[in-house]
Amino acid sequence: MDINEIRIRIDLLDDVLLRIFNERARLALEIGHLKKGLNLPVFDPAREKRIFARMKDDNPGPLDDGAIVRLFERVVDESRRLERIMSHQDEEA
Repeated sequence: MDINEIRIRIDLLDDVLLRIFNERARLALEIGHLKKGLNLPVFDPAREKRIFARMKDDNPGPLDDGAIVRLFERVVDESRRLERIMSHQDEEA
């Protein structure tokens, strides 16, 4: 495989990641609406620890566990940020 073929495969994977990130964000927003109705906080540190532990346990590499946790911390942080933004917009409406 040459460099261009590899880059095409990476681009295709990036397209899939984009769809997956946005679907995950949509689901996080659904959870945010449910949490608001149940008067639960947006931040659930126990849940986040379980996510990170599961990802490390399932990690086949070549990324090391620290890299996986950092990636998922960012994904979770962005989901939490989106939940907060949407929650404030709901309050203002």
